[in-house]
Amino acid sequence: MRLRFFLSLGALLAATATAHAHDYQLGELHIGQPFARPSVPGQTSGAAYLSIENRGKTGDKLIGAASPAARAVEIHTMSMEGNLMKMREAGEVAIAPSQKIVMQPGQGYHLMLLGLKQPLKAGDKLPLTLNFEKAGKTEVSVLVQDKDARAATMQEAGANQGQQQGMHHGH
Repeated sequence: MRLRFFLSLGALLAATATAHAHDYQLGELHIGQPFARPSVPGQTSGAAYLSIENRGKTGDKLIGAASPAARAVEIHTMSMEGNLMKMREAGEVAIAPSQKIVMQPGQGYHLMLLGLKQPLKAGDKLPLTLNFEKAGKTEVSVLVQDKDARAATMQEAGANQGQQQGMHHGH
């Protein structure tokens, strides 16, 4: 019985580690699940998305980003103005204490990859350096995923998190 418990626990921890292997910590900032969508032939720009959670007691700002995969990386925001989608450079993203910023396709912030050196293909990983005003710099790996793969990854991460929480509350 104990062996089965430890084998189950080991499998759960391995699955959880896989689901969270794409998360990063920089001081009090938690950076989650950096990803990009594949580009189409001839497309010279793309976008990267991630979440940033400030688990600290003081605010910080994402003030820049860079990647060897692109000529430049800019912080952009998208919003609806009437029936028109507007995209503009934001320059920086303030992250208040206990705030979580979630970058996702079609709304809010994203990291615009300008002058791509090669097309983004599903399964590729590209390095991205994030520069924060107080926490400094950190390098993350951006996984290029199509919509279906991204949805499956998020469902798996949610299921694993639920299982992990259940195990903590059960013992």
